[in-house]
Amino acid sequence: MLQRIDKKKKLFIYLFLLFFLTTTNNVILSNSGYLKLKINQIKVYGLNDENNFNISKEFNRLISQKNLFFINKDYFTNVLEKNSLVHSFKVKKIYPNTIEVKIKKTKFLAVTNYNAKKFFIGSNGKLINFQTYDKNLPYVFGKVKIEEFISFTKIIVNSKFNFEEISELYFFPSGRWDIKTNKDILIKLPQKNLLKVLNLSHQMTTNENFKNKKIIDLRIYNNVISTNE
Repeated sequence: MLQRIDKKKKLFIYLFLLFFLTTTNNVILSNSGYLKLKINQIKVYGLNDENNFNISKEFNRLISQKNLFFINKDYFTNVLEKNSLVHSFKVKKIYPNTIEVKIKKTKFLAVTNYNAKKFFIGSNGKLINFQTYDKNLPYVFGKVKIEEFISFTKIIVNSKFNFEEISELYFFPSGRWDIKTNKDILIKLPQKNLLKVLNLSHQMTTNENFKNKKIIDLRIYNNVISTNE
């Protein structure tokens, strides 16, 4: 019994010494001249000049206040994840006193209406304030969760359709989608086997027999209903 108590005492002493030495060494390292690498420059790339500048302003409190050696990357994550234009980013330390933040801008996939206001839908799964844009994007109708839309776009990308061929997407409460092509053809899709049905509908839109068709209804399995109206 006495031997067990001695072992516990020894273990406690070892743990205390380990904690004390580790803490002391960290304080010495932090205060040493060698590691006093105060940040005096943060460079932000990837967005336009205005957005890069606004993001860099949020990092200003790091300048000359934080040690480059001990800077926590989570701080950058917390700031950048709040920005709807950011898809991903990389943070690079350039010794002795610079941090470089390279941002990959989210891709605008579509336009939608939320609470009577227009937004872009980004590839990062976020709504982005609508502004002038020189590229035609499909318009999404219906109350769809962004993650459901992103999942659907991935199926379209893997199909024979080019996403640029689509002008409108309609989402229904049942979870079903319709799409309208740039040729003004409305395609009614089922809830299942979307990839297979999209490939079939793309083949039909390029077929002479469906040249003048305005609606192609593929909602019923193994059935095609097409009309000119």
